[in-house]
Amino acid sequence: MPLLALGFVALVLGMAGGLARLGLPMEPQAAAAYHGALMVGGFFGTVIALERAVALGALWAYAAPLAAGVGALFLLVGRQAAGAGLLLLASVLLAAATLAVLARQRALFTVTLSLGALAWAAGNVLWLLGAPIATAVPWWIGFFVLTIAAERLELNRLLPPKPRAKALFVAIAALLLLGIGASLAWPQAGVLVLAAALAAMAVWLAINDIARRTVKGRGLPRYVAVSLLSGYAWLLAGALAIAAAGGLAGAGPLYDAALHAILLGFVFSMVFGHAPIIFPAVLRISIPYTAWLYAPLALLHVTLALRWAGDFGASPALAQAGA
Repeated sequence: MPLLALGFVALVLGMAGGLARLGLPMEPQAAAAYHGALMVGGFFGTVIALERAVALGALWAYAAPLAAGVGALFLLVGRQAAGAGLLLLASVLLAAATLAVLARQRALFTVTLSLGALAWAAGNVLWLLGAPIATAVPWWIGFFVLTIAAERLELNRLLPPKPRAKALFVAIAALLLLGIGASLAWPQAGVLVLAAALAAMAVWLAINDIARRTVKGRGLPRYVAVSLLSGYAWLLAGALAIAAAGGLAGAGPLYDAALHAILLGFVFSMVFGHAPIIFPAVLRISIPYTAWLYAPLALLHVTLALRWAGDFGASPALAQAGA
């Protein structure tokens, strides 16, 4: 599918940009400058918006992944204003599509999905207006965490959380949004509140997700559960790294460790875990289970652990090895 291909172009070149930021010779140079935006908006924005368009079944909703993919291409040729504008358009369209889903089905997970989409749009507004990437990052983190948490709520409908657990989820999500919003006026305090909410969300998901039970099974259910539970561990680790750093200052090894624990360890673990479920629905193909599915998941964890060792041990060589 051409729209998904645009997302994978952003993924490959965004990863190249990440390697370039670690000092490895990679092209194009713009990929290094816009590494975060390419990964968040160009790849994940395209994929998530495409999934939402398929779920909604409305032709106009496909404009969101198209805008995200084309926006990434503009960034790659150094056209930041055009690229950021298209990513903002993509996020607004995603929010509109998600609100349309909410209008059809009023549930906790659709409300949470909507808040996640709006968080992405808010972060994109800040970036388009010239704010540093570090200012938009808490909003982008909120986009991922709320979106993934909402999808887990939806997929756990066979074993829904009890009323008290639901109330706690709402409180954690509210705390997360409070921290993100407060980060605009009080960057350090707001991000520390966000870190507390991220840690609480990681624990909540680990306790209430059906993965805690299916991990004892076999085959695909066990693989999905291992992916999810390991992702929650990285989310908790990222929250603790933010707390250790005293916030998200926008540079330094702890900043690198925190961001990659959440946006790489947590998010990509979710991708690996959900891929056998979501990609067949989007691409109309089947992904048969094989034990080889564990290989990329294990590689993710090993390389990220090396990166963390490099960050906390002040060893650029280890960080490069973990890239």
